[in-house]
Amino acid sequence: MRLVPHGLEPDRALRKILPRSLFGRTLLIVVLPLILLEGVALQIFYGSHLDTLSRRLAGGVAGEIAFVLDQADAFPDARSQIFANAAYRFEFAFHFHPGRKLTPRRLPHVFGPVDTDLASALSVGLGRPFVLVWHGPPGMVRVDIQVSDGVLTIDVPRKRLYIGELYIFFAWLGGTTLILLSLAILFLRNQVRGIRRLALAAEAFGMGRDTGPIRPEGATEVRRAGAAFNRMQDRVRRFLAQRTAMLAGVSHDLRTPLTRLRLAIAMLPGETSDIDGMTSDIDEMERLIGLYLAFARGEGTEQAQVTDLAVLIEEITARAARGGAVIALNIAPLPSITLRPEAMRRALANLLDNAARHARRIEFAALPEGERSVRVLIDDDGPGIPVERREEVFRPFESGSAAGTGLGLAIARDIIAAHGGDIRLDDSPLGGLRVVVVLPV
Repeated sequence: MRLVPHGLEPDRALRKILPRSLFGRTLLIVVLPLILLEGVALQIFYGSHLDTLSRRLAGGVAGEIAFVLDQADAFPDARSQIFANAAYRFEFAFHFHPGRKLTPRRLPHVFGPVDTDLASALSVGLGRPFVLVWHGPPGMVRVDIQVSDGVLTIDVPRKRLYIGELYIFFAWLGGTTLILLSLAILFLRNQVRGIRRLALAAEAFGMGRDTGPIRPEGATEVRRAGAAFNRMQDRVRRFLAQRTAMLAGVSHDLRTPLTRLRLAIAMLPGETSDIDGMTSDIDEMERLIGLYLAFARGEGTEQAQVTDLAVLIEEITARAARGGAVIALNIAPLPSITLRPEAMRRALANLLDNAARHARRIEFAALPEGERSVRVLIDDDGPGIPVERREEVFRPFESGSAAGTGLGLAIARDIIAAHGGDIRLDDSPLGGLRVVVVLPV
């Protein structure tokens, strides 16, 4: 039996119901109290004030009808005069149907408490059968009453039973709701726009796309966050520029003594094989220095631009093929991607060189994955890497073999992550290692 901490399940259910965006949640915070307030106002008006007035109006009309009938029963000879006076005083319309019997029937009701209140008042005041017809003559409520010698029909003006402010109240309630909701949506959109622009700018800057400083807008806190982001962006740019300049100087200082050593070796007498071996060691040292500096520099100064990834991959594979690698290329139609081309060229070349170093057969494929990303696959038939060591080989100076420096995969992951992508290692259908690279479009 799985024990669930108290209150955890309701929180999960609540998170599923609540909107995920800041705009939706803030709008919910504004709308819920508004709905609650209007619900309370509606209950107070509809449940107390309107109900009381409706009972009083219905009771007044029922009392007038009962008074007219009592007078007609007391003075049957003056019935016509009584009906005429009541029509003048109470604005009723009378129609007498001699010898007819009242047929009880169920008729539709109307909105509000007025129909129930009038029926209750007539039941108490008349003490005789009656039928209410709400959808009778225009502007009238028809009351059919059974009298001793027939059916008396009385048309009562609706304005005698309704409160004129009822519809005005509902119109005011709905109108103010729409106005306040529109103002809240407009205000929240202006506030969220600044946060959304800040998020997009941070994501673009993290992917190496220098879009320049953003314009702070919105509330004070959002403006402060935007200004802080601009200051951070400027400090990072200065840091990258200073580090690049320093590393360029280090590169020059390291290569200068190597150049002198190369010249000195060339002037030394001795066996050619010994001199060639020392020259080869110097070449290897220069290659390693360039590799270490490239890793430390991280290609941070290159600007992102729209690049045809298919052309870039073809150039990389052509260079590797000239070095003797056997590569099968499969590139589907790809969308244009905004990236730093030289940095991506270095990352993919490192991955391809790593596969060529350990395998005889390589398959290089690139295909779109949905509308928002591109998948690059590099398969080889080499010995592969054990599952438990696949994460370790991405660490700097962790090589999968004695021949490697341990920086190729580390540089590739660093560059791909800087572009907002992802890289992982998997089993290849060829029996070796598969490198999967996913890049956002």
